[in-house]
Amino acid sequence: MVVADDQAAVREPLAAVLDLTEGIDVVAGAADGTEVLAAVAAGPVDVVLMDLRMPVMDGTEATRRLSEEHPETAVVVLTTFADDDSILAALSAGARGYLTKNAGRQDIVRAIRAAAAGQAVLDHEVQNRLLATVRTRPPAGVQPLPPDLTRREREVLTLIGQGLPNRAIAEKLFISEATVKTHINNLFAKAGIQDRADAVRRALAAGLA
Repeated sequence: MVVADDQAAVREPLAAVLDLTEGIDVVAGAADGTEVLAAVAAGPVDVVLMDLRMPVMDGTEATRRLSEEHPETAVVVLTTFADDDSILAALSAGARGYLTKNAGRQDIVRAIRAAAAGQAVLDHEVQNRLLATVRTRPPAGVQPLPPDLTRREREVLTLIGQGLPNRAIAEKLFISEATVKTHINNLFAKAGIQDRADAVRRALAAGLA
């Protein structure tokens, strides 16, 4: 895995602790998004533990690039920021997990292992924040889901709401990634969903995530 944080005082001790954990091998540290992309391109990397606020290329953009160029690499965000915009932007970019830096070592290890297994992990603070966003949004802001969604489209929306990228959704449902994309296109068209962040909001509003 790769540990990305622009502060060496955070990155290096965290990388050292994780590298001593059974089943986790830290192959590189990165101070910005460009270093993350270079490290992943240099060799197979299962998980990136990603800070959001970094120079040169921030964590959200690096996550988006990884989702497009290296979809086999899972991203777990570890940041001090738990505001709505940061959370939704990271999930929309393809992050599989989102933790704040209040998370303990075991929480971080659990999230890394879950991400490597294709699962999504949101810490309680982040989950509560997302739920609060949905509850306080004006009714007109989140439209109800149309009744003609298929069972599979609802399953896909549920997994998007949990922060899973397309490949992980395909693995969960035992279908191809191309089929997932077809379901997403149909789902977005039927429900008037604009993007992945909007899909997360709609899934939460419908109680699917």
